[in-house]
Amino acid sequence: MTIEMDKANLLAEAIKGFELFVQKSYRENNTNLSNSEKLYRLKHLVDEFKLNIIAAELSRINRFVYDEKYTMILVNDFKKAITIIGEFIDNNYDDLFIFSARLYTLRSLGSSYS
Repeated sequence: MTIEMDKANLLAEAIKGFELFVQKSYRENNTNLSNSEKLYRLKHLVDEFKLNIIAAELSRINRFVYDEKYTMILVNDFKKAITIIGEFIDNNYDDLFIFSARLYTLRSLGSSYS
C-alpha cells in the first residue's frame, strides 16, 4: 500500500506544481513564452477544474493511510480535467508549448491508475 500512497502523493505534488506554474506565468504576464489571451484561458481552465483542491485532497487523504476509494474518485476527476486542459494546450501548442512538458508528466502519472 505504501507504493500506491506514494504514487498518489507524487501525483498531488505534480498537480500542485502545474497549477502554480500556470498561476505564476499568468501573474508575471509571461508574454515572451505564451500568448496572453491563451494563457488567460488556460488559467481559467485550471481554476474551473479546481486542480489545487484535487491536489490538496490527494495529499490530505494519503498522508498517513492509503484510501483507495476516495483516491480513485479524485484521480478520475483529475483525468477528466487533464483531458480537457491537455486538448486546449495541444490545440494551441505554438502559444502554450512551455506547458507541454508538465502536461506530459501529468498524463503519465494519471495513466498509471487504471
